[in-house]
Amino acid sequence: MKSDIRVCSAWESNHERPVYTLAETCPECGADAENSAPAPFDPTDRYGEYRRAIKRRNRQ
Repeated sequence: MKSDIRVCSAWESNHERPVYTLAETCPECGADAENSAPAPFDPTDRYGEYRRAIKRRNRQ
């Protein structure tokens, strides 16, 4: 699910703290705003297979 909350893509260089917005651009500096939600999973997750197996085992 994609979040509606966005964060300024240049906040580290232009601002003291992250600037959150619902708009496509930052209201303070005008830079593009990007999705603030973290990725749902990491494709290089070395332990994902084991974590899913434990979850399946606990459901039964």
